[in-house]
Amino acid sequence: MVIMGRIVAPYGIYGWLKIQPDTEMLDGLLDYPEWWLGRENQWQKYEVETARVHSDTLLVKLKGVSDRDAAFALKGKQVAVPRDQLPELDENEYYWSDLIGLQVSNLQEVDFGRIIDVFETGANDVLVVKGERERLIPFIGQVVLDVDLDARTMRVDWDAEF
Repeated sequence: MVIMGRIVAPYGIYGWLKIQPDTEMLDGLLDYPEWWLGRENQWQKYEVETARVHSDTLLVKLKGVSDRDAAFALKGKQVAVPRDQLPELDENEYYWSDLIGLQVSNLQEVDFGRIIDVFETGANDVLVVKGERERLIPFIGQVVLDVDLDARTMRVDWDAEF
């Protein structure tokens, strides 16, 4: 499963849900007619009945979720899709969810910690790396030298003082 967002709250009284997507495009989740809701290894499949963009969130009606109580029971759950449903990536492209948890070190072998988040700034994506302290590292070719998903490591050209 690849985490694509989370349920932040029920919306209205008819079972609608407010979703905070973690996709590049706000409506990217709407490309998938079925979503898996849950956490870790406990997932349940739901079919998307209807959905629309609302400000910076998605409003979604799932089949089988017909009232506010049922929607409230899903609050806080993650929204995921199976990895095999995602489009193939080009070389040197990565899903953000694959980067979370990678161990990051620089050319001088200084261990920066693990990637705990990735966010977009408009100019480029930024890695949030947490170790002895938190670092924000731009996810650009001049800085990120090697990503090894199998070894769960990333090597960067970044000064340990930044």
